[in-house]
Amino acid sequence: MAKTSRGNRGFDSPRDAEAGKGKKVKPYYQDNAVTIYHGNACEVLQDWPENSVDMIFTDPPYGHNNNNGDLISRREAALGRGDYQPERDNRPIANDGPEADGLVRWLFNQTTMLLVPGGCCCCGGGGGGPDPQFARWSLWMDGPLQFKQMVVWDKGPIGMGWHYRRSYETVLVGQKRGAACKWYDDSKQVENIIRHIGKQIPQAWEHPTPKPVELAMFFIRLHTQAGELVLDPFCGAGSTLRAAKDLGRKAIGIEIEERYCEIAAKRMSQEVLSL
Repeated sequence: MAKTSRGNRGFDSPRDAEAGKGKKVKPYYQDNAVTIYHGNACEVLQDWPENSVDMIFTDPPYGHNNNNGDLISRREAALGRGDYQPERDNRPIANDGPEADGLVRWLFNQTTMLLVPGGCCCCGGGGGGPDPQFARWSLWMDGPLQFKQMVVWDKGPIGMGWHYRRSYETVLVGQKRGAACKWYDDSKQVENIIRHIGKQIPQAWEHPTPKPVELAMFFIRLHTQAGELVLDPFCGAGSTLRAAKDLGRKAIGIEIEERYCEIAAKRMSQEVLSL
């Protein structure tokens, strides 16, 4: 998920990318498998080649204004383990207000140009309420793409909240029309609930809402083969990129906040894990 402070948030909407039209964005980091761009996805991808991406795995801003005075940023105080200091504890997410819906609709429309026929977009989404964001996004996906599944990620022990405390999130899966779904599992045992991957609790210096590398790996294995290209337009600190690289795929990540680009680049410079 693309993050930044409110003072360095880049473009607020896809329309604002018009201001950067014609600019060529240079890679922030590049090796033989991964390329990272520091910038706004709407600008970086506006002239991207058609049918060039085998899969998209991403976790956009949810539009919930997370980590900005909510229970997440007040967690230690709410548990009686410390105090709450906004300047220390708030880590607001770029474009995490009403503008998030515009970004996601832009992304779903863009997938029809980016993806190869049969390629899938796997898009992280919130779980439960109070905002039915996952339902809204599902309907928006089912148009540009053929909606395939809402996968429930059961992320482990009881989460934040007071009533119906949050213990799951969703991953919305849509496929580009024009060919059979790119699917590389023959077991016929893949469920639409993921129970074996736990959530990741970030440290204060880390990305505030990371997704586990294992979660990205789960979907990348299903929808791509070795050497194919995975795109994450809101790559944060690079979990998707690390997963793709370790699995022998190519990957492109775009992130609006330079400090997370730096973390992602350091992760990419590590040796590929033997899986």
